[in-house]
Amino acid sequence: SRSAIQLPASPAQDGNVGQMLYRTEDKGREYGKSVRSGEFRWFVRQTGSPDSRRGTIMFLHGAPTQSFSYRTVMAQMADAGYHCFAPDWIGFGFSEMPQPGYGFDFKEEEFHKAFDELLVTLNITEPFFLVVQGFLVGSYGLTWALKNSNKLLKVAILNSPLTVSSPVPGVFKQLRFPLVGEFTCQNAILAERFIEAGSPYVLKSEKADVYRLPYLSSGAPGFALLEAARKANFQDVLSRISAGFSSNSWDKPILLAWGESDKYLPLSIAEEFKKNNPSVVKLKPIEGAGHMPQEDWPEKVVAALNSFLY
Repeated sequence: SRSAIQLPASPAQDGNVGQMLYRTEDKGREYGKSVRSGEFRWFVRQTGSPDSRRGTIMFLHGAPTQSFSYRTVMAQMADAGYHCFAPDWIGFGFSEMPQPGYGFDFKEEEFHKAFDELLVTLNITEPFFLVVQGFLVGSYGLTWALKNSNKLLKVAILNSPLTVSSPVPGVFKQLRFPLVGEFTCQNAILAERFIEAGSPYVLKSEKADVYRLPYLSSGAPGFALLEAARKANFQDVLSRISAGFSSNSWDKPILLAWGESDKYLPLSIAEEFKKNNPSVVKLKPIEGAGHMPQEDWPEKVVAALNSFLY
């Protein structure tokens, strides 16, 4: 989608921190506002209304990105008749950045608990549609689903690690090393470079600015990512996801809307996952999209969701 990306010949430009903060301070908050839920302040994007005739969709992002990636998809899904929410996970995007050890330790069960509280705050009481994408906190969205299938109607998964054979990107390995992790997590362009490394495209400067902004504004988002990566047991999480969504355990419809050009997670990961539960899993390859199809080709993701959810 030429409205979402630009060709590699014109990469997002770097600049000094002051210049980047100046041009990004008011960007990236489309459809969003801060919401106090339990002990924490979430940044939540919302489109549509509670009276939307086709139901509620919850969009969950992965690390090290934010809900900004869903802005176009959720706007178009609202036009199609859905009530849409897309929060920034605690410690990511524009949500609160608690200091590790002071009420939030960035463990899987704490993310689940905070998400449960957010659903109550948002008054989401009926079963809803869940859309998940990405690594780490994206995976926690899927493990939450395994424990709460009664709250879900259908699940759509955009490029996410789903099998024990799913590779872990190098940046998450770097974060787990002492000193190397502390240095890596404070790289202000970490998120945009992660997105670009998994895509056939580079971000336009105005999009890259938004992904930079949390890391430019404070060191807290980097340390939140560091803690989350070090507390995660990637192989255990992938084992539970692979087994939990198999034919012996799961019967809700699942869509895999998969960017074919993902440099982290090839299409073979989705094909392997589908084989474990072929009666409920539908695979829709997204031609021309990389690791974040909602950013690369939102129109194709919308078409796939509309076909699957309706």
